[in-house]
Amino acid sequence: MMVAGAENAGGDADLPPPSPTIPSNLKPELLAPPKYSIMTRPCRTGTTGRRITLLANHFKVSVNNPDAVFYQYSVHMTYEDNTPVLPGMGIGRKLMDRLYHTYSMEFDGKKFAYDGEKSLYTFGPLPLHKLNYTVVLEESVSRPHETGSSSVTEKRMKRSIQSKTFNVEISYAAKIPLMPIALALKGADADDVQDALRVLDIVLRQQAANRGCLLVRQSFFHDDSRCITDVRGTGLSTVRGFHSSFRPTQGGLTLNMDVSTTLILKPGPVIDFLKDNFLKDNQQGVQNPLNIDWERAKRMLKNMRIKTRHRNMEFKITGLSQKSCREQYFPMKLKSGDGTSEEQTVDITVYEYFTKHRGIKLTYSANLPCLDVGKPKRPNYVPLELCSLVSLQRYRKALSSKQRASIVGSSRQRPQERINSVTSAVRNYGYNDDPVLAACGISIEKQLTQIEGRVLEAPKLKVGNSSDCMPSDGRWNFNGKTFLNPKHIDKWIVVNFSLENCDTSRISGQLYDLGRKKGIRIERPITLIEEQPQLKTQSPIERVKKMFEQIKVKHPKEPPNFILCVLPERKTSDIYGPWKKECLVDYGIVTQCISPPMKKNTRERELSEQYLTNVLLKINSKLGGINSLLATEHSGVVSLIKDTPTMILGMDVSHGPPGRSDIPSVAAVVGSLQWPLISQYRAAVRTQKARKEMIDSLYKPLESGEDDGIMRELLKDFYETSKCKPTQIIIFRDGVSESQFNQVLNEELDQIMKAYKHHEKVDELPKFTVIVAQKNHNTKLFQAGSPQYNVPPGTVVDTNIVHPRNYDFYMCAHKGSIGTSRPAHYHVLLDEIGFSANELQNLIHSLSYVYQRSTTAVSIAQVMQFMKFEDLSETSSSGRDSVTTSESIPVPELPRLHEKVRGSMFFC
Repeated sequence: MMVAGAENAGGDADLPPPSPTIPSNLKPELLAPPKYSIMTRPCRTGTTGRRITLLANHFKVSVNNPDAVFYQYSVHMTYEDNTPVLPGMGIGRKLMDRLYHTYSMEFDGKKFAYDGEKSLYTFGPLPLHKLNYTVVLEESVSRPHETGSSSVTEKRMKRSIQSKTFNVEISYAAKIPLMPIALALKGADADDVQDALRVLDIVLRQQAANRGCLLVRQSFFHDDSRCITDVRGTGLSTVRGFHSSFRPTQGGLTLNMDVSTTLILKPGPVIDFLKDNFLKDNQQGVQNPLNIDWERAKRMLKNMRIKTRHRNMEFKITGLSQKSCREQYFPMKLKSGDGTSEEQTVDITVYEYFTKHRGIKLTYSANLPCLDVGKPKRPNYVPLELCSLVSLQRYRKALSSKQRASIVGSSRQRPQERINSVTSAVRNYGYNDDPVLAACGISIEKQLTQIEGRVLEAPKLKVGNSSDCMPSDGRWNFNGKTFLNPKHIDKWIVVNFSLENCDTSRISGQLYDLGRKKGIRIERPITLIEEQPQLKTQSPIERVKKMFEQIKVKHPKEPPNFILCVLPERKTSDIYGPWKKECLVDYGIVTQCISPPMKKNTRERELSEQYLTNVLLKINSKLGGINSLLATEHSGVVSLIKDTPTMILGMDVSHGPPGRSDIPSVAAVVGSLQWPLISQYRAAVRTQKARKEMIDSLYKPLESGEDDGIMRELLKDFYETSKCKPTQIIIFRDGVSESQFNQVLNEELDQIMKAYKHHEKVDELPKFTVIVAQKNHNTKLFQAGSPQYNVPPGTVVDTNIVHPRNYDFYMCAHKGSIGTSRPAHYHVLLDEIGFSANELQNLIHSLSYVYQRSTTAVSIAQVMQFMKFEDLSETSSSGRDSVTTSESIPVPELPRLHEKVRGSMFFC
């Protein structure tokens, strides 16, 4: 029986609770206002480029009742003994659903939106400020049929009802009006607009939850086999779903709907997942469970959800048994055989319990550990073969390169296919029938928004012999051309860690021949060194050390100037990090790693001219050469930069795997050199507290009065290569969300200003322009007339779907060959330099064409693209010292690069 009680908190339900009393002797602390605020959009938008009609995956939203008010209520759940129900237990939505169906009359017919944790929202107030309910959740489970015998068979199982009682308290918290949305759409600076948008997003999330979807932030995923793709040999699957969020735009409120993909555990027997991931010594394909690395498996299995075959119930894994199923004892209570009600406790093995007392035949798990699904002081052991992973269980561990590639591959859709997916989703989900949205007059159109864009003309490039090179469709090549400023490559060697079908003599010969054609004065390598076969089984660090011992034997007096390193695998080689660290930190030697792909249906390495040209582009850049420049850059006429010393910065922070607080984050900043060029950069990197996004080492004053921050290094090199100090600084910041924009302006920019004053010994500051570049967003653009094709390179949109107040625009500089192109989303936070919209958009577009290692326009300004490469952080694997944060958590300090390569484009 379920009983409800209601408690009146007093007063009108439309009024919030009284404010707390402030003691008379307490003086409020006044916070200093922020120095900078985000700039508003200038009156004039861009005009250059040819016009193009586009579609965006934004669906127009009508708000017919802008005066509507949502009421927020706090939800507090406890068990019958008043123990709190912790977030993430997975029962919050079940409880609230049961509560509503039981007590709907007390809600005056109002539907509510529940966020799954501690808040619910209603359109209009509930009758009382505070409501208390008792809710009983019931579930059917399988139990052995009691016959008086201690041995039963599975056929004699019967269904029984297990119930738990909960207390739910709902109390008034706040009013959230929709009016700030209407004000924001008119360009007002409405502080509460995010609160109102969050409520609308919660309504969409609740609808997805009611359909049984997996919720991941603003994305949802169905348990539909048509949307799930197995990642072979990993025990994982990718699942395709949708992202949905309300966005205020110049054209009005819109629903941004996009296809989304995440990685889940492949539902099925737990033992299959273990054999796919934890066989010792990489014994892939060896299906003997005894080879499983149980220590690693224990860490991975914790908190995974399983369903047991013998009881048909779900549990969360808390650990593994210390002994095998056959040897693991636990105390079991048995009824006395004399017919009395007395019980006796006996120790019994898990194996004996399930085979004798439950009548379950175990075929392979007798000698394997059991899964523990109990509590620390009350374990509950289940044999492995009775356990299966439940569906739609998100994989939360660090992703390997293979897993990331699988997600990218599964999420790819051609433009027309993506259009069909999102429009079908909006039609099928019936958002306009949702009672909460309907109550406040919200309706959503069912077709994509049509907008106007422009296609900017590709910039002309200069290559060797001052020849012109005109990109076409976002691409160009060096066929019949030479590099603009080729370097001399002498005293270089080749080392080979790849022992399989790799002829280093042929590789070096082809590189020599092609280098000469591209204008590089390359000599023959002075040494070819092969790794000794017996070293292949040693650790990567040891293999690298042994290779350098061979190099020292061959060149005892002076190390080579450049090393070409052949690795056994592309991207995933565990030698890469130790090798880069040894070269860049310990010896100061420029190096280029390659791993030529195998030819199809052969055992030979493929060395195409395009592959070797790309290798030479990287080598020439690392050695200080220039492959190509913008024609305007070559002649020194880049708008607003040619007459004023200008420095360009790119900043980003990369983080360790989720949940790994022991792995520090790495802040990387690149700064331009040799003004008026905008193609040459150097990098500086520092570690900082794990998961910390704001860079804290741009300015780092020491007790001696010196500055040991990142900006000191970059300003020093700018001055040395440009012979002047910068009077303009353009900052590109990657990886921050809209909620962090003010921190970029008032924390990171403040550090840069302090570093500039310290270095230049002046009070006058340069002019700053601060731009945030985002790629992790969900807006897609399509050609209205040819939706089967991606938008052309150079497409820019600065109207309609952009922010109604702030200065932002979308740009797709690159050619999308696979899937649907994702435009870069640029937010201009500050512009003291005073770029016009045309000048700024053309500058950013041009920066996509000066990425020295590429012959295609890149998707984001090249100063941000530099942040994406492992060279900036791989050297962190062997820190020499540690620094300590204010929380006394040691953060390993990155080893400083050798002075010989510190100013080079080693990251290219």
